[in-house]
Amino acid sequence: MQSQKSRRLRKKLYLDEFATMGVELDCNLNCKEESELEIIMNDFYAYTGTLNLCIGGGGDLSSFAGFISSQERYGSVTEADISSISTWLKEQSIISEFNIGELVDANYGM
Repeated sequence: MQSQKSRRLRKKLYLDEFATMGVELDCNLNCKEESELEIIMNDFYAYTGTLNLCIGGGGDLSSFAGFISSQERYGSVTEADISSISTWLKEQSIISEFNIGELVDANYGM
């Protein structure tokens, strides 16, 4: 149900039809050296870039956590994006386990 705010205000506030959705990601890694971590993270950033997504987060040799969102101003992560990312992560031998959360509002966390 749309709020009583004007379309212009809903757009400025990223509400209702202008809400942008993203997902949280947690990964367990099997890195032995910083160079391995750098390679996998660069590859992952490049891969999400091909999907027109961006990721922010951090970690160490044993784990990584981040939030994935769209690079577009009013874009959202889709179920197809989540499926594609899951497939890519499963193919990486350095990632022992991962969890991708549910879609949440990237601006308001709902």
